[in-house]
Amino acid sequence: MTSETREAFGQVGIWSGALHSSRTDDVGRAAITEAVGELEDLGYGTLWIGGSPSAEDATAVVAATRSITVATGILSIWDHPAAEVAAHIATLDPSARERFVLGLGVSHGPMVPQYAKPYSAMVDYLDALDSATPPVDSRHRVLAALGPKMLKLATGRARGAHPYLVTVEHTAEARAALGPDALLAPELSVVLDTDLDRARTTARNMLAMYLRLPNYTDNLLRLGFAESDFEDGGSVRLLDSLFALGDAERVRDRTRQYLEAGADHVALQVLTADEGGAGLPRAEWRVLAEAFGDEL
Repeated sequence: MTSETREAFGQVGIWSGALHSSRTDDVGRAAITEAVGELEDLGYGTLWIGGSPSAEDATAVVAATRSITVATGILSIWDHPAAEVAAHIATLDPSARERFVLGLGVSHGPMVPQYAKPYSAMVDYLDALDSATPPVDSRHRVLAALGPKMLKLATGRARGAHPYLVTVEHTAEARAALGPDALLAPELSVVLDTDLDRARTTARNMLAMYLRLPNYTDNLLRLGFAESDFEDGGSVRLLDSLFALGDAERVRDRTRQYLEAGADHVALQVLTADEGGAGLPRAEWRVLAEAFGDEL
């Protein structure tokens, strides 16, 4: 990773599916604006707008911040035509546009009626972004890459990869596939709860949906898990491999494992039992910022 990329992304960011200004009212939009402003002040390197955001959601967060990198994690290529996305990004001030990164993914067959030839569809989408006026060039793109083909595409046609729901072992394999220069920014889900049985229940509540999606389960099978690990919301072995469960020190230690395995940046998604991961867990974001300190 280049020093420019390291400085732009930082080592630790926040991934949140609650930063969608297009899906809420004025009160909700005000809460998002206040939250992202605090995240920037806390020193996180990048804000990842999760949960299949739109370009509108992303540009609203860019407009509400001053200097932090803002990325989509991940915009579905099936839901948002490339020309429309590029046109919306072009409305940003050029300096703001420089700190925006378009994270792209092919979503999942069970969720997309028109799902077909996902790799070819991604190539076509990237071609369209290249030919847009102005283009969204490879420096401002990352791909939700899990398998070898998409990881290779992320190296040649994007700044790098933003894998979701992956283990430390996958991170090491992804680094080998990407080479030394591409960005590798995995997501890591976090439950700040020292009662591990309760923390695993929170994790299972989030994981249940993903265990119905073959892109994720196929990737986990490639990593050595068995079908039995997907039963009853996920085995303890699976949960402890995919999540950071416990106190803030445990989260910091788990994050370091991903960084030592080859990640350049780790995007932390905080899950809470009361909000199901869907809210703005600002207290937890503050706790983590304090725990990481200068490491952010």
